[in-house]
Amino acid sequence: MTSIPNEQYSMDIPNERYNYFIFHLPITSTKAGIPMIKLYGHEVSGNSYKARLMLSLLNLEYEWIRVDLMKGEHKSPEYLAKNPFGQVPLLVDGETQLADAQAILVYLARQYGGESWLPTDALPMAQVIRWLSTAAGEVRQGPENARLFYLFGAGTKINIERATQKAEFILTQFDKHLSTRNWLEFDRPTIADVAVYPYIALARDGKIELDTYPHVLRWIERIQQLLGYIPMAGI
Repeated sequence: MTSIPNEQYSMDIPNERYNYFIFHLPITSTKAGIPMIKLYGHEVSGNSYKARLMLSLLNLEYEWIRVDLMKGEHKSPEYLAKNPFGQVPLLVDGETQLADAQAILVYLARQYGGESWLPTDALPMAQVIRWLSTAAGEVRQGPENARLFYLFGAGTKINIERATQKAEFILTQFDKHLSTRNWLEFDRPTIADVAVYPYIALARDGKIELDTYPHVLRWIERIQQLLGYIPMAGI
């Protein structure tokens, strides 16, 4: 067993199971005279994945820098100088250094995506931001924690009954909400969809079945058909 901390927990991962999640991410080449965006992250992290997914959906070149959580690189002095919270992901864009997956989505949407991904009018913006709060709240407490419990041996710090109940609650809400629309808000995908997608799509890793949520399943399929979509191991 190898101890590997993620954004919140210390996780004991059997080596063979951990190796299943390793996959190689391309490092793209920079254009002459244009500083390349850098994304620090880890391949088992759904939060790192949502940042990668957003970069790909926006067709932005970037350099992927793997932070070896197993070796504690996220707690090294070099990394803590960039992100004192010691978490992944971390985005570097020129002089800008930004941590937190939800914050990174907001930055990328406004800096490179425009109104399509995050409206600037008060009410539409609030409607989108609401789902970012859900991603950091109910989704984290439900599907994300259940995944941690079953895949990474974090059971000593997670109440799996509570995580399962919260997962079922939020999935029921999502399924009802998506029964009358294709996307979480408006008639197009926004960062609301990107924010909640990874850990919903990974729910089965936490022994949360999605078959009883048909509208959620169709929403997942729509996201996977977007131009620029990239997969993650386990989805």
